[in-house]
Amino acid sequence: MMEEYSKHRVLEILEKEYRGAATGLVFRNPFELLIATMLSAQTTDRQVNRLTKGLFAKYPTPADLVRLSEEELAGEIRGCGLYRGKAKNIRAAARILMEKYGGEVPADRKALMELPGVGRKTANVVLAGAFGIPALGVDTHVFRVARRLGLAAGRTPLQVEWELTSTIPRNKWAAAHHWLIWHGRKICRARNPLCDGCPLKECCAARAGGPEKVQNQTQQKSDREVQQPWTDRPDR
Repeated sequence: MMEEYSKHRVLEILEKEYRGAATGLVFRNPFELLIATMLSAQTTDRQVNRLTKGLFAKYPTPADLVRLSEEELAGEIRGCGLYRGKAKNIRAAARILMEKYGGEVPADRKALMELPGVGRKTANVVLAGAFGIPALGVDTHVFRVARRLGLAAGRTPLQVEWELTSTIPRNKWAAAHHWLIWHGRKICRARNPLCDGCPLKECCAARAGGPEKVQNQTQQKSDREVQQPWTDRPDR
């Protein structure tokens, strides 16, 4: 495990490189962020934004979505991966929001995780992004990058979240989520990471064994990631 000073150095560099980084999802309120995040599983932010631009223009509230049949909603989001399952979960979640919360999105992790299709990662993203409540969502990028950089060693998203929130100051949890995501997208990719141009190459735990070691870990990890139920089931 990395020494604490090394972890803090990694975080300092990440903050410097990705200061001001934010979600790529376009939203205007908690409901839109919730739906956009649910749609984002196995779908790029760009594609989600294309879909939600029209979806939210026609159906801006939970009440509007509930009036659609599951098949109609599936047709509206057909351009994203796993659209049939997402349509089922989104419609069911919208109904619960109407029946239990007066059409509002609850600012509570437990309540959010009781919504169909909402796991801990999605709940944390909504808490931090829509309500400004300190939370750190662990998606595939955060999980992969945190482990490679030596910021965490956990074998599950929940373990990695605990390790990260134990190291990172509470007021930077939401920001660190975005630092790790953008580093994962731009440089520390699942396959063929750009190690030579990485600003963290001198203090990267995975790279300590040499580029070949990083490449081997990359291949093995990326194969496992596609099997991880990141958003379908919560880590409690």
